[in-house]
Amino acid sequence: MLKHVRGRKVRLEGFNNLTKSLSFNIYDVCYARSHQSQIEYLEYIDKEYDSERLKNIIEEVTRIIDAKLVSITTQDYDPRGASVVALINEDHPILTPAVTHQSYGSHGVNQIAPPLPEASVVGHLDKSHITAHTYPEFDTATGIATFRVDIDVSTCGMISPLRALHYLIDCFDSDVVLIDYRVRGFTRDTKGQKIFIDHDISSIQDFIDEDILADYLVYDINILSDNIFHTKMRKKEIKLNDYLFGPDIEDLDQEERKRIRDLLKKEMQEIFECENF
Repeated sequence: MLKHVRGRKVRLEGFNNLTKSLSFNIYDVCYARSHQSQIEYLEYIDKEYDSERLKNIIEEVTRIIDAKLVSITTQDYDPRGASVVALINEDHPILTPAVTHQSYGSHGVNQIAPPLPEASVVGHLDKSHITAHTYPEFDTATGIATFRVDIDVSTCGMISPLRALHYLIDCFDSDVVLIDYRVRGFTRDTKGQKIFIDHDISSIQDFIDEDILADYLVYDINILSDNIFHTKMRKKEIKLNDYLFGPDIEDLDQEERKRIRDLLKKEMQEIFECENF
């Protein structure tokens, strides 16, 4: 298979052993003044992004990156939060529910686990996987509530998880986005030389549409020699009405609106910088 890598053509030999890992973390920030509004916000988020919604998102990611879904498991947590784990593959067909209790090793099915309760079905890994987890929380002192979604895509072979970035950012109210991407392992060309990356990339930004990037302050840390790429994004503009939750935020005076806007900016900047101010 012929690939273009860093300005030269490379013909790969045999199975592609490269592993490409994408870690995608988004933060949705809002303001809820009263304790009741804060609880209602968490309940709204928990319903809006339950395991069924995450499952639909993962299924679409699988389609976008041209992978095949082998099995998928979901879990809604008490009191809040959800997780989804999906096993994907380049070659295998979708499994029927009757075999979703099978356990998978690095090269296929290697053992049979006993059937699990209907509320909790776990699928282990074949060659590639996607996971999604949600983490809602709020600060009672300030009224700031922050909802986080972690999505991890690990693939091997020719599947590229970077193709799903536009869709993932668009799926959520993404105020802050942290993205990590790395390529590990190696494959070989037809002359037996090791190939440590099989596609051109200088920045994760190369795979995000310009109309999305225009809305964010974007910062990169890239180690090209080690195939490690990190990009973080923070919304440039805060339209305050989009961040207010609950009936008790009506008729805010200008001074209060400025105070809330400053709180929201501070929360986003702290997440963006990974530091308390």
